[in-house]
Amino acid sequence: MKKITQIICVFLTVTSMNAQQEKGIIGYTNWLSNWSEFKPHKVEYGEPNQILAGNISVNTKLLKKNVYVLQGNVYVTNNAVLTIEPGTLIIGDFQTKGTLVITKGAQLIADGLETDPIVFTSNRSMKKAGDWGGIVLLGEAPINKFGNIGSYNLDLDPTLTTYGGENASSNSGILRFVRIEFAGKNIKGTNTFNGLTIAGVGSQTILENIMVSYCGGNSFAFYGGDVNATKFVSYKSINDDYKFTQGAQCRLYNSLAVRSSYLSSNKDGSRCLEVKSYENKNETDFTKKHTFVTADNITLLNDSENITADIQSGLVKEAVYIAENASLEMKRSVVSGFNPAVIIDEKTEINDANLKKIKFEEMFFNLCTANIVTDGNRNEEDLEHWYGNILFSNVHSKSDNKETFVDIFDSKRPDFRLRLGKITASSSNR
Repeated sequence: MKKITQIICVFLTVTSMNAQQEKGIIGYTNWLSNWSEFKPHKVEYGEPNQILAGNISVNTKLLKKNVYVLQGNVYVTNNAVLTIEPGTLIIGDFQTKGTLVITKGAQLIADGLETDPIVFTSNRSMKKAGDWGGIVLLGEAPINKFGNIGSYNLDLDPTLTTYGGENASSNSGILRFVRIEFAGKNIKGTNTFNGLTIAGVGSQTILENIMVSYCGGNSFAFYGGDVNATKFVSYKSINDDYKFTQGAQCRLYNSLAVRSSYLSSNKDGSRCLEVKSYENKNETDFTKKHTFVTADNITLLNDSENITADIQSGLVKEAVYIAENASLEMKRSVVSGFNPAVIIDEKTEINDANLKKIKFEEMFFNLCTANIVTDGNRNEEDLEHWYGNILFSNVHSKSDNKETFVDIFDSKRPDFRLRLGKITASSSNR
């Protein structure tokens, strides 16, 4: 394969014990500590003593002293506000496919603490991906479907699941220090729920420190809207970690996706980042905004201890997929252990105009079979020439995970920050 970058060596000077590599997720301390959980199968949760069911049409508060079971489809309606205290446990019911839907105009205030997160999990003794539905957050911000209205149906009430509107700065509430475990139930004949669905949500909504783990569908799915997403974590989900469509305008910052060769799907259409402008072209109003995502300081990795063997076995696919008419600007991010790192849809003509809408700058590509290619073409010379320009400062390496990251194999408190002083990026052929 032709050279993507000129030989570049990155020398990092450690000025203090807390100094951090600027690429990938960042922080003077490991911001995953305290509130995250990477072994949810082994956590002993309490037994429920309260039931959540039906419609919540008045302002309601869930208390930490109680444990709630989410039975069936639970809708927050009538512009009501559902407030959840820090440390509260909500258990999705397996038999009835517990799902929480915040309808358009209503709000969810789930404002946890780093030392006392709010947890949504499964009620099965042997928990698995897809045990229950998930959380659906519906707002009034623009989408690019005709009429500016969409509906998140599956087996939900279509009269209560519309989203979209004219208010880009609308407020659907707060989700902060929240964990969502084992969601993403498959509905036969329709589709699979996401861990957290963010549809038509506006920019005043606060979305920070949210972890979705072992999801049967997509961890996070953004349908239109205009949002900021900070310190998101997707851990070993089956489908996409982050899906963007229907004209989503999203600024994703300091966030993580960890895939597993043996748990995450290796089928086409399952990636860390999937950036599309629409699901159905015939329903899309092309006079409205296309999907535009900026992703800064993101870490996307496959946590395999033998990535090369897993790639050769066909267990690993691409990390990022960009469909036609969609835009992605990705900076200071790490992509480690994929086949390849990025695929651009074959319908996207490789020209200056389109490449200016798909930017990769100051990237660190590690242990990927290729960096940035078009679908079906692993030897795209135009892309190599473009993204290989030294002005973009994109580099690559072949270091294993133990050398690349601080400590991703600590079962209790893994640290996915880039290891200091260990990066030598080379343009040698793969």
